[in-house]
Amino acid sequence: MALRTVSALKRGLGGSGLGLLRSGNFLPCAAQHRLEKMPSYIDYPATARRSFSNHRIIVDMDQILGVATIKMKNPPVNSLSLELLTEFLISWEKLENDKSCKGVILTSNYPKIFSAGLDITEMCGKNAAHYTEYWKAVQELWLKLYMSNMVVIAAINGSSPAGGCLLALTSDYRIMADNPKYTIGLNETLLGIVAPFWFKDSLVNTIGNRASEKALQLGLLFPPAEALRIGLVDQTVPEDKMQSTALSVMSQWLKIPDHARQLTKTMMRKPTADLLLKQREADINNFVRFISRDGIQKSLHMYLKALKERKG
Repeated sequence: MALRTVSALKRGLGGSGLGLLRSGNFLPCAAQHRLEKMPSYIDYPATARRSFSNHRIIVDMDQILGVATIKMKNPPVNSLSLELLTEFLISWEKLENDKSCKGVILTSNYPKIFSAGLDITEMCGKNAAHYTEYWKAVQELWLKLYMSNMVVIAAINGSSPAGGCLLALTSDYRIMADNPKYTIGLNETLLGIVAPFWFKDSLVNTIGNRASEKALQLGLLFPPAEALRIGLVDQTVPEDKMQSTALSVMSQWLKIPDHARQLTKTMMRKPTADLLLKQREADINNFVRFISRDGIQKSLHMYLKALKERKG
């Protein structure tokens, strides 16, 4: 009985608040007080969980809490390959269509690396049609996550350069493992690549114009303490506390009436997303032209060669 009551209260807070406003029925103060005093995470029976996965994405859904955890598993460094992007989008659509899912924790299945970012092999030695398909998938993932009605929390349990940082920037709240060996940032210039305008806008919206200008030009990668200081991440915690902290933060966000939170998120983010939507084809064409240049292809080939030599 207690479990059913908790479940009902959780759904009441995490679900659409519009019905509550229409009916005028709000949670009694005592009930809400008891919910706020609850631990942020309870070990519910296994029957309360639902998992599904494909080759590169693992999803664990807690149907009572209404929270899913997505783990990327594209070895060795969770590069954002076309395959990973496609599987991510399929999994994301499943969660969006699941009315019980109110929040997502995004993390890596591997310690030490969140995501190394865009897959260089997808941008090197291919034809224009492939570059177009790849860039459309990158755009789509950013748009889906950035404008999602679900609460998205990034549990950054390792380094997160370039596209990995962009992925983290789509979230509503970012928690990073407090390990000085890990770094995060948009370091595209170090590879001879220019971060697209919507990468730039995501960073500016998070840390401000001047800090972004410096970080983008120099291709800076920030350790956790510095990322926290400039506001690139919201919290740093020991590595073994990542999941429990993410669940605790999620419980705070899900207490907000869902309709009000969603409308506020849309109000804040829609202008940025609209800029890409209005220029989506032009952005794709610019990317294909840029990445197809002989000089850029040469730089990418040299980078891949250096990576292979380092591994060898």
